[in-house]
Amino acid sequence: MVKQERAARTRETLVRAAAAQFDREGYAGASLSKISRAAGISLGAVTFHFPNKAGLAEAVEKAGRDEVTRTLRRMSDSPTAPLQQLADLTLELARLIEQEDTVRALLRLERERAATAPWTEIWLPTADELLRRAYDSGDLRASAHPKAMATLVVHLVAGAEIVLRRHRSAGAPAPESAADLLARIWQLVLTGVSSSEAARL
Repeated sequence: MVKQERAARTRETLVRAAAAQFDREGYAGASLSKISRAAGISLGAVTFHFPNKAGLAEAVEKAGRDEVTRTLRRMSDSPTAPLQQLADLTLELARLIEQEDTVRALLRLERERAATAPWTEIWLPTADELLRRAYDSGDLRASAHPKAMATLVVHLVAGAEIVLRRHRSAGAPAPESAADLLARIWQLVLTGVSSSEAARL
């Protein structure tokens, strides 16, 4: 039992260290030796748990997906209206992107590894259902079709990652969190950006 617990801790440490490396350097730039040094674990121990980099990348992707899935479960019993639930979901996704190495690594690995399924498969079905409920209940304008809104939601979440990475690559702190920025954008989306006069032009 003690050995199993130690092995589980070692594996988790390796996954966390690998996530940080994949997030910063990408799949090609990360290596088992770099991950070994970052984790403070011998290369032999690394290859005992993960014989190759691909296996370690898959473990990181799973950890990132698990983070997103836990968030969805935690939010599933929300009593708020569908549109508010949708906005809250995207804010939580933005926070995960900002705070969780495994989620950022999942996103980067998705772009760099052809075998990786898109992370939107995890949360977009929930967003689609919320949009359908909002549309059916009349909370969305007739012109705001759920499919178009779903595309907007994907772009908003992707934009949160782009802004975060831009600030990190510049070495400058972001003026506000990705979630705060997205919350301000949602205020515009939910209240509308055109005056009634402008809308008639």
